[in-house]
Amino acid sequence: MTAVETATQTPPDSRLYNDDLAPARERKWKVYDIFALWMSDVHNLGNYTFAAGLFVLGLSAWQVFTALLFGFVIIYVGMNLMGRVGQRTGVPFPVVARISFGTAGANLPALIRAVIAIFWYGIQTYLASVAITVLVLAIDPGLKSWTEHGFLGLHALGWICFVALWAVQALILTRGMESVRKFQDWCGPAIWVVMIALAVWILAAGHWSISFTESPKALSGGEQVRQWFGAAGLILATYGTLMLNFCDFSRFTPDQKTVRRGNFWGLPINSTAFALLSVIVTAGSLKVFGEAITDPAELLAKVHNTPVLIVGALTFAVATMGVNIVANFVSPAYDLANIWPKRINFRTGGMISAVFALCVLPWKLYSSPAVVNYFLGGLGAFLGPLFGIMIVDYYLVRRGKVDVTALFDPAPGSPYHYRRGVNPRALGVFVPTAALTAVIALVPVFEPAAPYSWFIGTAVSALAYWAVARR
Repeated sequence: MTAVETATQTPPDSRLYNDDLAPARERKWKVYDIFALWMSDVHNLGNYTFAAGLFVLGLSAWQVFTALLFGFVIIYVGMNLMGRVGQRTGVPFPVVARISFGTAGANLPALIRAVIAIFWYGIQTYLASVAITVLVLAIDPGLKSWTEHGFLGLHALGWICFVALWAVQALILTRGMESVRKFQDWCGPAIWVVMIALAVWILAAGHWSISFTESPKALSGGEQVRQWFGAAGLILATYGTLMLNFCDFSRFTPDQKTVRRGNFWGLPINSTAFALLSVIVTAGSLKVFGEAITDPAELLAKVHNTPVLIVGALTFAVATMGVNIVANFVSPAYDLANIWPKRINFRTGGMISAVFALCVLPWKLYSSPAVVNYFLGGLGAFLGPLFGIMIVDYYLVRRGKVDVTALFDPAPGSPYHYRRGVNPRALGVFVPTAALTAVIALVPVFEPAAPYSWFIGTAVSALAYWAVARR
């Protein structure tokens, strides 16, 4: 690969440029910062429940470990590919998208990613508030009366916990990316303390005899294989969101080695270890309590010790703020700034995202399977085709050569203007492949292939775009 080119020197156009979208001036993110980023993203209630759920479905602890390790190795490769683009160009995802989709067409992938992030920002905040509510009630049962009356579908205690988490996140996020880096450096490891303590407690209660090869549900050999590959496919789909916009973070690193090392320790090593620990704790709960408890907050509530409950509640809150900041805030902040750079910067875009996440009443969204599965699932299916097109365009079509300055030039003569600011080839490949992936993900008859929708969308769009671009 050749170095990034910046051949033109025309002043940036305010229709495409502001200081937050510009190439990063400071490269302060080190290996630990990338490693901590992944700890922040992985150490959350959703990933714990996902790994624990695989155990409940019939996979043994060892099978869950190997399935997720396989998935995280593929994610590691994908993150390195997108991370290299961000590190070399120094620009965030919506600006990187201009390379393949055009200076105006980049708003399509940016808005798709932003809408998904905003909805999940609200849902993740709500799920964390539920965990906090459970622990608060365990600490002070007298507050149960606050759960008897509600407003807009959420009781008073739920509102207090939700708004408190929402406000603290907003306070952190309005201080910019440097504050994000400093926050995640310690919030990622925080959940490990509680998780390890929880594992030690449950293992001790189970007399230190947890089986790695047994599962609570007997499956045939063929069904075990299907579940194994399905688990790997689902973890790919889950991290396909952040894989698409990982350049938002890698742009702040000084070199490629930093990105690769941080990703290595954060993905195949740390992420798989966290998943295995989640399964061990769940297996222990089955032995100790006679049922597999997949919600760590409910398990922690069984510890009749007020200081432990307080620490646990605070830790779960911090962990959820970490994943929300990494996966669901940074991207829409940049994506919305890309729509109107002259008026919207990173902080403004972030606050717009946070307000929308509050206004959508995420507890109502989460209680509606139709919304989560069809709306968010359908949008999520579009991420694979976007990733395939962008990676092929950068690595195979352009061979890593990018005129960074021209990414901020909307003039017809700009190499990224294409046709009225839109690359018809990228759009022509994206629409049918996105439709194909959405059908596979959502139509019941294709349910066996649904866990692999992200991978299918990525592969088909990559091959189709390569064929079109060669012409």
